[in-house]
Amino acid sequence: MSSVVSVKNVTKTYGKGEAAFSALDDVSLSIEAGESVAVIGKSGSGKSTLMHVMALLDKPTEGSVLVNDKNASKMSGRKVYNLRNKSYGFVFQQFFLNGNDTVLNNVILPLKIAGISRKARKERGMKALKAVELEEKADKKAAELSGGQKQRACVARALINNPDVIFADEPTGNLDSHTGKTVEDLLFKLNKEHGITLIIVTHDEDIAKRCKRQIHIKDGALADRSTT
Repeated sequence: MSSVVSVKNVTKTYGKGEAAFSALDDVSLSIEAGESVAVIGKSGSGKSTLMHVMALLDKPTEGSVLVNDKNASKMSGRKVYNLRNKSYGFVFQQFFLNGNDTVLNNVILPLKIAGISRKARKERGMKALKAVELEEKADKKAAELSGGQKQRACVARALINNPDVIFADEPTGNLDSHTGKTVEDLLFKLNKEHGITLIIVTHDEDIAKRCKRQIHIKDGALADRSTT
């Protein structure tokens, strides 16, 4: 298998001088295509920072990020932007939906940014909503959805560009256990049936155990790795 993302000797420091704080300290790891990986650790451990660096949402202070064996630091800003929009899907604990717009319009936003035609946007948007069993809510305002429906809409938005990788940061953190399990099952189904690489940031041991591999982060460094 090929590596979809690797970080090598990555350090991420915020602030300067005496106020400087290292969120990541010399982290190196590699994730292969089709894997399901949990990045697990307590609040403040650096796990979300690691995801942001791997997903090219943030740049490391030191070290390098390789995407399909190519150094991201040598890519132009436009190329990084296009890579994120076309190859990555994101599911966050906060839903980041426009409550006053329709569910469909929220889901197809990445396609609109990419300049896809209106007809193609609607077709692909409805297909993504069907995959998460929300097609009947397409014309409803996002504010009218329940918490679980909102997160499923976020998964549909993450799917809209047929991504190679889905990054999920505490995707069930705002949901009750039953609803969270539904979203969780959906993410793992996408990984198993469609081969989408799944990287989940979580402090939930139960979700982590469902992943092929767990990467433990403590105080910004790799603490332990195990494979189930």
